[in-house]
Amino acid sequence: MSAAKRSRRSSNIWNGAVETSETMRITRSLIVGVMLAATSLTALAQERDRAKIPEKYRWDLTQIYASDAAWRAAKDKLQAEIPQLSSFKGRLGTSAETLAGALDRVFAMRKELSRLWTYASCQADQDTRDSEHQGMRQQMTQLDAELEAEASFIEPEILRVSRSALQSFAASQPRLKSTYKFYLDDLARRAEHTLSDAEEKILANMGPLAESPSNTFGLFVNADLPYPTVELSDGRKVRVDQAAFTELRALPNRSDREKVMAAYFQSFSSFSRTIGATMSGSVQRYALAAKTRKYGSDLEMRLDDPNIPPTVYSRLIDGVNRHLPTFHRYLKLRKRMLGVNELHYYDLYAPLVSSVDLKYTPEEAHRVVAAALAPLGPDYAAVAGRAFSERWIDLLPNDGKKSGAYSTGGAYDVHPYMLINYTGNYDGVSTVAHELGHTMHSYYSNKTQPYPLAGYPTFVAEVASTFNEALLIDHMLKQVKDKQARLQLLGNYLEGIKGTVVRQTQFAEFELRMHEMAQKGEPLTGPALAKLYLDITRRYYGHDQGVCLVDDYIAHEWSVVPHFYRAYYVFQYATSFTAASALSQKVLAGGPAGTEATKRYLAFLSAGGSKYPIDLLKDAGVDMTSDEPLDLTMREMNRVMDEIDTLLQSEI
Repeated sequence: MSAAKRSRRSSNIWNGAVETSETMRITRSLIVGVMLAATSLTALAQERDRAKIPEKYRWDLTQIYASDAAWRAAKDKLQAEIPQLSSFKGRLGTSAETLAGALDRVFAMRKELSRLWTYASCQADQDTRDSEHQGMRQQMTQLDAELEAEASFIEPEILRVSRSALQSFAASQPRLKSTYKFYLDDLARRAEHTLSDAEEKILANMGPLAESPSNTFGLFVNADLPYPTVELSDGRKVRVDQAAFTELRALPNRSDREKVMAAYFQSFSSFSRTIGATMSGSVQRYALAAKTRKYGSDLEMRLDDPNIPPTVYSRLIDGVNRHLPTFHRYLKLRKRMLGVNELHYYDLYAPLVSSVDLKYTPEEAHRVVAAALAPLGPDYAAVAGRAFSERWIDLLPNDGKKSGAYSTGGAYDVHPYMLINYTGNYDGVSTVAHELGHTMHSYYSNKTQPYPLAGYPTFVAEVASTFNEALLIDHMLKQVKDKQARLQLLGNYLEGIKGTVVRQTQFAEFELRMHEMAQKGEPLTGPALAKLYLDITRRYYGHDQGVCLVDDYIAHEWSVVPHFYRAYYVFQYATSFTAASALSQKVLAGGPAGTEATKRYLAFLSAGGSKYPIDLLKDAGVDMTSDEPLDLTMREMNRVMDEIDTLLQSEI
């Protein structure tokens, strides 16, 4: 989940050091739990008409293309140039300059396509009901397929060039030795799974069809699904759509939480057969690709592209299952802090400390995050400041806006963009820090690496974002001494492990079993997937042991997860969390070791995709082929629970 760049810099806190008095003001506000501008934040959060949301909270897409008309002109120009690739066909092995020229041309086209796609996608996401911009995004799917079909001869033809000839080419052509060396070496590694020209062209032409299940699901849940309206205990009637659900599931009133969660997931259960069909189509897509490319499974295929051993995936699932007693300790602690006789799934997002209501205006969130990121140095802080002052962020929710949050570095020559649905609570501040991590990773990578090496692998994509969250919680805990506020923050840290390590591994196991069902020829219907999901969820949450009761309607939670349409993606949230935890501790240690760790971390952000992800993380200081990152994370989880136990004991 990066027009001209502006040179102006914000004159506020983002461009320099945070004043101690400002930090203390933020801390005092956090302790009392009442922010001075909470009323204005509520007004902003309630305003859903995009036209009425202040411009400073909306991204400026004119930095990519000045208008839709300019976008169309660029799209037409690229489309007209694509057939020119055929002029290289049959000639790639004739000279080093010809090969370098062909690669220059195709990667330049991919860069422009990525820029076009970023603009169209951002326009479509700010209002998913806008059919014109949805159509523009669909055009990009088609144009991508057209480009890749035209370029499909390149990799098979390169593989027909002898190894000695390629080595000779690289010795005589600097671009082949630097910019394209990693690409060519990796291509040779994957040679046995690269098909003939004709076969590669067929697969490329299937691109729009392959994306159909995901696109159908996205439009259905963002624009067409009839979300329920429920009446809360205070008499308010609220529509439980995806954006609202994130906030409503954390309501302090328990009956409200149960009502909201039941209504939300039951609304998806009504369309179980339809969503099951879209999911089945997506799974079959990956199964067909794996079979066509001669892989033993689609998991093997997906992990081979970034050269990740499949044992990393299975090691994560086995490791988290081994550490379930630690997770169950957290659930029992949550039950104790909430003061309930039985812990239910609908209790998992309730505030642990009801007396602390952490609220932040957007400006306050910016200042808190800036202070937290100070250990990464003034250059990092200055660039992060530009994200806010130069409108790289679409911050507030509006009617029709895509739910959730993301950052994209697809506009390589411009800057990254972030979509956020900010609601003003601490989770919202954490989301800002998280997406800013992605943005800074894309910024440094795009700035340092040539386009063919700038796109970092998915396996490392969540490290920078989770690293920022680790700095945020560390900063807050160093500032806050009030017991209730500290309990809240420590609880948030535990919930981060729950949501990112345990929950995403639970998703990963569900996803693996789902794809295994398809590989065995078992039908992937909505009811079958619901049963599979419920069984796995109840095991993770200790349902049969009475640790946390998982009600029947949770069987349909799988239906709301868009990541399942991008096979074997979610496990990387968990691995990234454990990697970020290890790396951030080294930076926060301070002293010469901390300085060196910071230097290595910033080098990691700048490395892009110049190495395989396992090697990138080893250079940064963590070995993801071992159990150590997960074991260290679980050790820290127990340490935090020990501190919470001590704080709770002191209140007795």
